[in-house]
Amino acid sequence: MTVLIILFVIVLQRISELIIARSNEKKLKSQGGIEYGQEHYPYMVCMHAAFLLSLIAEVLLLHRTISPIWMVFVPVIFFSQAIRYWAIASLGIRWNTKIILMPEEQVVITGPYQYFRHPNYVAVTAEILFFPLLFQAYGTAILFTILNVMMLSVRIPAEERALKAHTNYQSAFRLMDQSETE
Repeated sequence: MTVLIILFVIVLQRISELIIARSNEKKLKSQGGIEYGQEHYPYMVCMHAAFLLSLIAEVLLLHRTISPIWMVFVPVIFFSQAIRYWAIASLGIRWNTKIILMPEEQVVITGPYQYFRHPNYVAVTAEILFFPLLFQAYGTAILFTILNVMMLSVRIPAEERALKAHTNYQSAFRLMDQSETE
């Protein structure tokens, strides 16, 4: 029963994030936001949907239970969730599952972005590995960690290209890099 509740919460969380992303997308585009990286986005959505389906199927069909070392995985999962929601809160309306930038707007370098450029992807990578490990769903953990690395090898460069086209991107990170060396 605990397994089903946790799986339900994970799915509910993803659905709520998609609702937030869709709302933010409408607001951004109505204000002149420009979308980048549309080519890979359907594949990313399919991968994340397949991840959830694989996790649920492996847990239910193979009767997986919570790992005996759950106390190692749960803090990592909570920490990744904290990073994820810190990134979402730091971006506010700018947060999205798509790459949508506002012309002439400042690049966000606060919150977790002051420490590294893609904190949400760090959190997603941890989730894709550690949620399945929590349930001893090793097939899902291995397969989707590999697929996620492949996806991020396309997604992060697409996001970087879009941000570099953004006029203040380079100067924003130069300022951040300078403040770290002082």
